[in-house]
Amino acid sequence: MQLDLKLISVTGTWEPNDAERAAAWELYVELLTRVTVVPLQHGLLREALSSMYSLFGSTREVLRRYGPDVAAPKRNGEYNLGFLVVVMLNYAMRPVLSYWHPELEAWESQRAPEVSRLDHERAWPRATELRAALDLTREHLFAYAGLLATACGVPDLRAAIPAPPES
Repeated sequence: MQLDLKLISVTGTWEPNDAERAAAWELYVELLTRVTVVPLQHGLLREALSSMYSLFGSTREVLRRYGPDVAAPKRNGEYNLGFLVVVMLNYAMRPVLSYWHPELEAWESQRAPEVSRLDHERAWPRATELRAALDLTREHLFAYAGLLATACGVPDLRAAIPAPPES
């Protein structure tokens, strides 16, 4: 299958082996069931960042479970799932998380006890900025979800994800 990762200049192909297909399914389920690809409409920004961060642990677990077969070198410079997933984590997710986690944490530390977490977060002057960063990341991860669906040979379930609300 042809690749277009949009985040970095990666061109080439990927023909998944059996281990990669099984691991791709697990990662696909993880992506499809989180705010990583589902637009954040009413939840807290902290919950969105935490959900995204937890994908690092889930992904590591999947990579360990399937072992070297998902990262084995391939012929003619084809990519493997291990490489593609590490690119997803390090280029799509890590920059957003490493910047926005401490920014949001600094704002959260200023919350007065009588103010709800939701009201305090809504008052944050940078909330719209973080939502925009999450939306851009969601677009990239949505593309990865499609790649994983193709790899594991299942119908693309992204159509079941609601479209982002109109601005």
